[in-house]
Amino acid sequence: MTFNDLNLIPAILKALSQENYTSPTPIQEESIPAALAGRDVLGCAQTGTGKTAAFSLPIIQLLSQQPAVAGGKRRIRSLILTPTRELALQISENIQAYSKFTSIRSTAIVGGVSQKAQERALSQGADILIATPGRLIDLITQKHVDLQYVQILVLDEADRMLDMGFIHDVKRIIAKMPSKKQTLFFSATMPTEISNLIKTLLVNPVKIEITPVSSTVDRIEQSIYLLENGNKQNQLNRLLQDPSIVSALVFTRTKRGADRVTRDLTRINITAQAIHGNKSQNDRQNALRNFKSGATRVLVATDIAARGIDIDELSHVINFNLPNIPETYVHRIGRTGRAGMSGIAISLCEAEEIPYLKDIQKLIGKTIPEVKDHAYPMSKSAQALLNERPAKTPAKPAAKAKTNPARKPKSEWFTQGNRPGNSSGGGSKSSAGSRPNGEPAHKAAAGARPGGAAAKGARSGGDGAGSNGRPNGGNGGGAGTGSRPGGSYSGRPGERTSAGPNTRPAGSQGGRSGSNYSSRPGGRPAAKAGRSQ
Repeated sequence: MTFNDLNLIPAILKALSQENYTSPTPIQEESIPAALAGRDVLGCAQTGTGKTAAFSLPIIQLLSQQPAVAGGKRRIRSLILTPTRELALQISENIQAYSKFTSIRSTAIVGGVSQKAQERALSQGADILIATPGRLIDLITQKHVDLQYVQILVLDEADRMLDMGFIHDVKRIIAKMPSKKQTLFFSATMPTEISNLIKTLLVNPVKIEITPVSSTVDRIEQSIYLLENGNKQNQLNRLLQDPSIVSALVFTRTKRGADRVTRDLTRINITAQAIHGNKSQNDRQNALRNFKSGATRVLVATDIAARGIDIDELSHVINFNLPNIPETYVHRIGRTGRAGMSGIAISLCEAEEIPYLKDIQKLIGKTIPEVKDHAYPMSKSAQALLNERPAKTPAKPAAKAKTNPARKPKSEWFTQGNRPGNSSGGGSKSSAGSRPNGEPAHKAAAGARPGGAAAKGARSGGDGAGSNGRPNGGNGGGAGTGSRPGGSYSGRPGERTSAGPNTRPAGSQGGRSGSNYSSRPGGRPAAKAGRSQ
């Protein structure tokens, strides 16, 4: 089959001919006719299989066949969302090449650079917008982008977009678009986490799965080094002494790890540059440009930054750290062996990464050949973990049924006023707030405390006793009959008290003039009436 058989317009066929495109890839064969028919598409294919052209060519053709809007600037009629800046810029370059003989205009907006130039491009109008979610949200908020006329939405590398935490941004962006639109959903891997999003976005989609996620490219020669802990950098240095490794893409798990590997390679005179999220967009583009031109031999990258790296003649991929997600391994090694060429994938594994290796081999359905002739072999005990099968968890014995304890006879039940430790004895009712240890059986005043006096409302050792109180009356707030005139309550610091009809003159409490504080040593306020001292 050729591109002529896909019912593409002559302008696109002419551009493809100039780009030396001869025949479509399998995913292009299936997705282009479905997209041209206006169907939603759910595509799952390995990296390097031509997904970009699979959605770009139908978009260019569908939009170019629509009549131009008379007057005014162009409206955004198609939005392509990608997770990384590199991928967005690469798609933009491809679309410009495919549409050079049409009137379609496209632009890309990404973060990491000044948005002034992007604002100017948007003000001139664009038919196709390629964007990363973060920068697009910013421009939407600033009223530079209007998505109400979008007819075709593309989510490329959707799995990585969700892994990077863009799910909420993507939903916010989708809410700005018309509910009726065509959606093309492409991804290198298809984890189960995105199934709910697919159900909400796609309507009766055409499902295209060229190769299952677990299948790795047969043209790629895979090998693994089992290393003693702490020797990965030494082994990498030895590997790169081989002049047959013309170019190598080295994957690390972290940004800091990428910088460290780059620094160590530079020390032994191997040209290397790092590319990750902490680098500015200009630095990332410069590193990628040098790597493609051959000025840099080794490019060290994290998984997120590597999305969008499309290098046809990449000879080697080296996994400095094994990924903890098996599908990521498939995507990494797919960076080599592109465009029908062969490639080599080398992995370095320490003891702590053996569980990751077992998961990878389970996913791809084969054992990765081990290179044993090297200077830093893993210990035998650590290697034994690779062949160890997970032990079956023993079945738990059936839990015994719990039986209720025998009920005590009623004569042993606790009755009110007959609790253990209550010295009041007798069966007289104790008032609410009474306590054990010495309280009489008759009703105590509400709020009384252990050791409290029997007099109604009188405070044990307190000042200002009433008729049954004690001498040395001072602050008898809350006392019963016979309490001192004024009956003002001297409570906690900061509380105001209400004076009675015979309010005591200011200053008679021995504290500050006119204060409501009790005269206490050191100025400590008196406690509430009824509380033992």
